Amino acid sequence: MLYPCAVTANLESMCATPRPPFWAASPVARSLNEFSALGAAFAAGAALAALDEAVRRAAPFDGAWRRRLALKAAASLVGRGRSDDEASLRDALALTRPGGDPGPAGRRYAAWRALAEPGARPAEIAAAFGAPGLAPAFFETHARSAAPAPLAAAAAAKAVLARQPDAHDLACAVADLVLAQRLGWPAALPLLAREFASIPTPSHPAWDAACCAAYARAAAAACGLYAELAHAETRLSAAAAKLRAKGAQAAIRALLDDDALTTAARIPGISARGLRRLFDRLVRLGAIRELSGRATFRLYGL
Repeated sequence: MLYPCAVTANLESMCATPRPPFWAASPVARSLNEFSALGAAFAAGAALAALDEAVRRAAPFDGAWRRRLALKAAASLVGRGRSDDEASLRDALALTRPGGDPGPAGRRYAAWRALAEPGARPAEIAAAFGAPGLAPAFFETHARSAAPAPLAAAAAAKAVLARQPDAHDLACAVADLVLAQRLGWPAALPLLAREFASIPTPSHPAWDAACCAAYARAAAAACGLYAELAHAETRLSAAAAKLRAKGAQAAIRALLDDDALTTAARIPGISARGLRRLFDRLVRLGAIRELSGRATFRLYGL
């Protein structure tokens, strides 16, 4: 059963979302040479501490949060000559029949979603990102490093790029996995990819500092998304009390678990037609959004 946050002062404070200090969210410098490795690592630590609190709350919308972070990561690393944005990546996976091939865009998004799943194994992640030969020992070496967590993650990404300079997705995924292992998280959060464009080449002396600054900004953005989805979950929980349709609670659970759903989603106790009517009602109630902007093949989510 879903329980919306109460309006009393005490419960409001309990429902407050984690937020890093403002100075940790924007560690910037006028040039790469001005980055302070110590200052950037300090900012990363502060931002990651707030994110750690969000992770450990295991919120009802945790699945939607992780998968939306995966979507943003996949969209951030689209290669030259491609125009895949969040909408097209979402379509590639959501509109593919079960067992079908979602194409290159859908497979990239699926790999990032796999990274964010609790219990994902390093070997499975390496295979999902097209590197089945990357041994689990590679992850373990960096996860057991004596360096602080964001620096260990930066070193792991650097090691991947030394092997394969164009493997940006894999490097960021490996870094995120090492970070999660070092912080004791149940699953990795796709973070570094969102800021990868701001990081210099691994040979640059500011690599470590730039990676720490990138993690600080990415962690702050993830906390912001968490807060956004927390408000959305509160609205959805309030709307749930008005629903009497069979299968409605299962549909709401599915919305909290995923980034986007079609009316063809297989949800026990409710038909495709019933699901469409339910989703459209929830949109009218302001509890969810229609994400595609289309009249057909519509997508719904928080």
